[in-house]
Amino acid sequence: MSECNHNCSSCSENCSERSGGSPFQIKPLHDGCRVGKVYGVVSGKGGVGKSMVTSQLAVTMRRKGYQVAVLDADITGPSIPKAFGVRARAAGTEDAILPVQTRTGIQLMSVNLLLENETDPVIWRGPVIGGVVQQFWGDVLWDDVDYMFVDMPPGTGDVALNVFQTLPVDGVIIVTSPQDLVGMVVEKAVKMARMMNIPVVGLVENMSYLPCPDCGKKIYLFGEGKTEQAAERYQLPLLAKMPIDPALAQLVDEGNIESFTGNYLDAVAEAL
Repeated sequence: MSECNHNCSSCSENCSERSGGSPFQIKPLHDGCRVGKVYGVVSGKGGVGKSMVTSQLAVTMRRKGYQVAVLDADITGPSIPKAFGVRARAAGTEDAILPVQTRTGIQLMSVNLLLENETDPVIWRGPVIGGVVQQFWGDVLWDDVDYMFVDMPPGTGDVALNVFQTLPVDGVIIVTSPQDLVGMVVEKAVKMARMMNIPVVGLVENMSYLPCPDCGKKIYLFGEGKTEQAAERYQLPLLAKMPIDPALAQLVDEGNIESFTGNYLDAVAEAL
């Protein structure tokens, strides 16, 4: 271990002092496990493509040679296993759960990997759901992870609060869409992160435009400039503007997100 400079935000060590900036009680990892950096992918509302961004970020960082994991904290609406085409159920030992690995070696944990059928509904109250998220962090045998991405549920409710209070989150990426309410959505997510003393890495605008299949011209179906205005207002970088890409949507539907060759989130990877 190198000499500590007491700046946890720039450190990859998993020492007892590292807390990710949270003033709350951080749940310890299982014995022998290591997780370097933890980033939450959040949104102020549903349907903006948060899980899509989480999956692509995991794939992008894996291609750069890092050990990557995804913790699916969207307990009542899990979609990460579907994007990666993972249908195997998670196994376990006497005192731990084993993450399921994707084709390229990304470690996953999601409630869908524990259910009898992936379409079974999760009808649990908030405290139970929060406990499951803590178990996914502390009871799973995460194997030498450099970057973990936490796919958060939409909004600022119980699960988001639980993640920020009990996991050593190093920062959040806020996913938005270009509709008029983007300013309000961003403000809610930014305010919650700042109240929890967690840095905001930047914004990602999904469904930003539709590239014309004939001439390549960008067609802004929902207007243009709203996310830039929100980024300026809160002094945050706009790291990516992702188009509506039917090829990408098809790969997700097929469970083949790891075959996507686009570079939409390279700037986010560089920021991390």
